Amino acid sequence: MKLGQIRWNNRVTAAIFESGGARPLPDHTLFDLICRSEHENIPLTDLARELASAHLEPPAPVLPLRPREVWACGCTYETSAAFRDGDCGTPEGFYARVYKSDRPEIFFKGTARVCVGPGQPIGIRPDSKFTAPEPELAAVLGSRGSILGYTLANDVSAWDIERENPLYLPQSKIYAGSCALGPVIVTPDELGDPRSLEMTCSIERNGARIFCGSTSTSRLSRTVEALVEYLLRANPAPAATVLLTGTGIIVTEQAALAPGDVVSIRVPQIGELTNPAALAQ
Repeated sequence: MKLGQIRWNNRVTAAIFESGGARPLPDHTLFDLICRSEHENIPLTDLARELASAHLEPPAPVLPLRPREVWACGCTYETSAAFRDGDCGTPEGFYARVYKSDRPEIFFKGTARVCVGPGQPIGIRPDSKFTAPEPELAAVLGSRGSILGYTLANDVSAWDIERENPLYLPQSKIYAGSCALGPVIVTPDELGDPRSLEMTCSIERNGARIFCGSTSTSRLSRTVEALVEYLLRANPAPAATVLLTGTGIIVTEQAALAPGDVVSIRVPQIGELTNPAALAQ
């Protein structure tokens, strides 16, 4: 099942996306639906089918979920670890050790406050000269760590700020428009194996493509379940938490984002997440 949200009757409303349209779930956001599913102990997909309207609305997705918390993982792809080791001026092998370690890098990315949906501007920090997209697969979690579904994420990062000093990572990662999510959330039964997905990312500037990259989630060094388990150690994340699983596509400084650029991330089983870039306010 593909779940998300649309603007319907002047309200953001949960919806099932199917058959080229969206079936609204009246009086529910997706956060409401997740909480009700847990409270009434009804599987999320069963509750969605029960509540969904019979008619189809235009499939114009907005931010699919206002997450309570967003967490992110780093160095889960060898390409990311190698790039950061070569780019950040840290001791040799600093990030490679994280890639090879049992314990993953997990950091707080923010809340719904920093999130945008399809078509909304992602942020470029005004004090950064090298802000870049990081295309990622993201898991949507229930309150006890169950994986309710998967979506696409853009972990927008001011690389030059982290490069200056790794302790500046929160400033590199957490600011207005630094996380895009969407277009929909695909439940595990429909998605299949989350580590067999082909992902692409492109950046267009003034109608010309300045970057195109691809990866497979088969290169993810850890299972999503293992990442979730580490996230929840002594850290009971609430329902509707989103966990970004790391990037395997590296955008170099030559393609650093500029206002007006358009970033598109695509996985065929989930769809395409497209956002313009703008200076963060």
